[in-house]
Amino acid sequence: MGKKQVAIATDSVANIPVDLIKEYDIKVIPQCLNWVGETYLDGIDITADEFYQQLGSAKELPTTSQPSAGEFREFFLEIAEGCESIVCIVVSDHLSGTLDSANAAVKMIPDFPIEVVDSRSASMGQGFIVLAAANAVSEGKSYTEVAELARGLVPNVRAVFVVDTLEFLHRGGRIGGAQRLVGSVLSIKPLLHLVDGKIEPLASVRTKRKALDRALDIIAEDAAGKGPLHAAVLHASTPDEAEKFYSTVKERLQPAELLLTELTPVIGTHTGPGLVGLAYYNES
Repeated sequence: MGKKQVAIATDSVANIPVDLIKEYDIKVIPQCLNWVGETYLDGIDITADEFYQQLGSAKELPTTSQPSAGEFREFFLEIAEGCESIVCIVVSDHLSGTLDSANAAVKMIPDFPIEVVDSRSASMGQGFIVLAAANAVSEGKSYTEVAELARGLVPNVRAVFVVDTLEFLHRGGRIGGAQRLVGSVLSIKPLLHLVDGKIEPLASVRTKRKALDRALDIIAEDAAGKGPLHAAVLHASTPDEAEKFYSTVKERLQPAELLLTELTPVIGTHTGPGLVGLAYYNES
């Protein structure tokens, strides 16, 4: 069996369901979770269930760190043994130093074609760009075509979500423009979204259910008149809420593709438990 023309790589923040990672042979480098003197590889050494159970009673909150340039170099070299080029799509540069690590690693391997793409997103916002790139590879697109397609999709991907509290985003320094909501009335549920890779407030609503209804109004308006909708319901340790939201999204928005995924421990560290949201894009 010959080498693949293009291999698709990403980091674990992309949050892609395992069956799709296997189907498209996507290579994933794990982010790191640092907790009580231990370092865990995201989704490998600690599962989402284990993480959220422990988080509830934790006296010390975990921190996260991106793979080093050296770890990315080893990751790329291992992938390079089975392919002729690599397109690697990573979490937003505004949320992590992952892009810098990946670019530094590329400079260490000057004789092998590697394109690193800043998704300007996270979770399945990033994941949808990865999946679109992987699908382009399966259709026989070239290395440059795949990288171009991935970069072209970046401005079209959206992520809208509700958190139970801003405390985790605030402590982790990932809060962006939503900083101004910190300390607001506890009964307000902030509806947030990613704008050019940064977390920004979209609306403040009285209850979580109303915040999710408002999110659907916004998404329906945004998606109106555009091509087929691809969407993913995201949640952090709230499977029942996520299932209900999944059914509502399916009925109301009728997406061509609808996934359901739980946030990995590294993302959950920054959002805290209770998040429900939707990542989506329309085909042009």
